[in-house]
Amino acid sequence: MSFDSFAAERAIAMGRAALEVEARALTELAPRLDDAFARAVQTMLACRGRVAVMGMGKSGHVGRKIAATLASTGTPALFVHPAEAAHGDLGMVTGGDVVLALSNSGESDELNAILPVLKRLGIPVVAMTGRAESSLAAHADVVLDSAVAEEACPLQLAPTASTTAQMALGDALAVALLDARGFKAEDFARSHPGGSLGRKLLTHVRDLMRSDDALPRVNATTPFTEMMREMSAKALGLAVVVDAEDRVQGVFTDGDLRRLIEQGGDLRALTAAEVATPKPRTVGADALAVDAADLMEAARITVVLVTDAEKHLLGAISINDLMRAKVI
Repeated sequence: MSFDSFAAERAIAMGRAALEVEARALTELAPRLDDAFARAVQTMLACRGRVAVMGMGKSGHVGRKIAATLASTGTPALFVHPAEAAHGDLGMVTGGDVVLALSNSGESDELNAILPVLKRLGIPVVAMTGRAESSLAAHADVVLDSAVAEEACPLQLAPTASTTAQMALGDALAVALLDARGFKAEDFARSHPGGSLGRKLLTHVRDLMRSDDALPRVNATTPFTEMMREMSAKALGLAVVVDAEDRVQGVFTDGDLRRLIEQGGDLRALTAAEVATPKPRTVGADALAVDAADLMEAARITVVLVTDAEKHLLGAISINDLMRAKVI
């Protein structure tokens, strides 16, 4: 089949029309959120167990995503397939749980078959359906209206706008619950430790810093040549000048060395105290690693020292350390 310019224009037109239908469905959905939505949020918030999301077909695919979104935003949730639930998996739903049941028609045989059992177990059911007079709505404790005027499918057969409405309504529930729980970015990071946000909000300087023998330490009277040997051995691009109690007195960097060479003179006669920069920038061990990265960027440096409140040297963290940990 050839795909000429006419076909291309038609494809674009069909795509735009589908998006317009789905956008209109969401626009019309928002004003219909009412006390039922608030009761659904209250029911899930009071849940002592988990929110068991159920749905068949495309509603089931949407339900899996809703369950995942709820779980990642502070509301324990799982997806239970209605057909499997009728053959033993209903045991996954226990007292203290809440069921969120999705069905656009509200007449899914597999879902409706287990509703009486849920009722006998005393498990609250929140229904998300496009038909308020459906069997699902009749059995539910709370009914959320997800009806759409039309599907984006020109045949009005494939679930399109209706599943978009379900997905958006599920997101609305997750966001409202997130807010009600006081869920914060730090909480989100704890459930996403492998993601970039998790690394930024959970990784502290103490987790990445170099310490003990890995630190290039010298004292104020250390000769310049000996300080250079210490810098080369530890390969951190600097040497830290400390006093007898290991408090930071200054720092000498590769950049300082280049500037001294440009000035000329006999460097061998100098001591560490004579060439070090006093009061270097430092960070605490409990600071977030991303804060250390921000400090390096602002100061245009590649290593920052880690000290306690009395300026005792605890460690050092470099831009390379942060990059290896994928903090930046």
